[in-house]
Amino acid sequence: MAESSADIVIVGGGIAGMTTAYYLAKSGVPSLVVERDAIGSHASGFAYGGLSPLSGFGIPGPQAEIALDGMRLHRELSKTLLEETGIDVDFRMRSSLALAFTEADVRRLRAALPWQQQQPGYAVRWLDVAEARRVEPRIADEALGATLIEGGGAVEPYRLVLALTRAAERLGVRVRHGRAIGLRRDGGRVTGVVLEREVLSCATAVLALGPWSAEASDWIGVPIDVRPLKGQILRLQAPGPPVACSVGWGHNYATTKTDGLLWAGTTEEEAGFDEESTLAARDEIGAALLRMLPAMADAQVAQQTACLRPVASDGLLVLGCVPGLDHVYVATGGARKGILYGPAMGQAIADLVLGRDTRVALDAFAPGRFASTR
Repeated sequence: MAESSADIVIVGGGIAGMTTAYYLAKSGVPSLVVERDAIGSHASGFAYGGLSPLSGFGIPGPQAEIALDGMRLHRELSKTLLEETGIDVDFRMRSSLALAFTEADVRRLRAALPWQQQQPGYAVRWLDVAEARRVEPRIADEALGATLIEGGGAVEPYRLVLALTRAAERLGVRVRHGRAIGLRRDGGRVTGVVLEREVLSCATAVLALGPWSAEASDWIGVPIDVRPLKGQILRLQAPGPPVACSVGWGHNYATTKTDGLLWAGTTEEEAGFDEESTLAARDEIGAALLRMLPAMADAQVAQQTACLRPVASDGLLVLGCVPGLDHVYVATGGARKGILYGPAMGQAIADLVLGRDTRVALDAFAPGRFASTR
């Protein structure tokens, strides 16, 4: 089997892997990124790209700090990546309306307000339906009200990963095709990443395999309980003016993106590694869209996409050092907020590799935590 070498090998060319490579390179430490398909070819390239740090699983809670840090880093990256590569990642500030259609929706949304309203840099308030329709006149008559959050944003995920890759390569990062099938170890120390036809000798390995992260469990001797959660999105030619804010209801959303299309989603499907789009998902998303915005009844589907998002069994990120193995790190589990979390995940892993304190607490995300549940 052929051998080559690199000090640091990052397995996975999605948002987590490429931000890790980028932040390491910014500190003068180049790495080798191995991607088995193409950069940003899965969830990182097909995601919605909404940046909503004040809501979601574990927020408020263990994922709030990294969500807020992710938003801060997105603001920075939108400027620095444009300067470094000339690629506009289409970052923009964008408000969001979270609609309530039932009294249970109202209670859930209003219960979140006290914490949301304490976060600096964000403006959050409850709107009755008349006020909400001044923000987006086409919301359904049946809505009981909405939470308006100002201070969030959006980005175009594929352009972001492309820009990160180009900037990292200019700083000495190498990106190559290959499928990792294991690690070479000497006791508690990693000595290489094993590919199908080659071994990459290294002293540090970062495993950012997204929904395929469970494959690494046998490599590291620690279970990584991550599974794929399928999500589908419709891109529609929609009547009327753009939907300028993000309109949401539960796990559903809709907004007009910079391509001029109305993006609506999303499903949450336990479908293994099936990435095919389906008619059932199109109907489910379409029904939710019409519940929120009945005026979109004449919208025409221009494209339907599907991707697999990595979700841990407890819903939290898997981020940090592998117990019992020196200089092996895992970065996965971003689920529906992988694009938001991505820069903060990459920065945290880069800090760990460089022996620096992380800016966010990682205790809740420890990769070894699943061993105690088996």
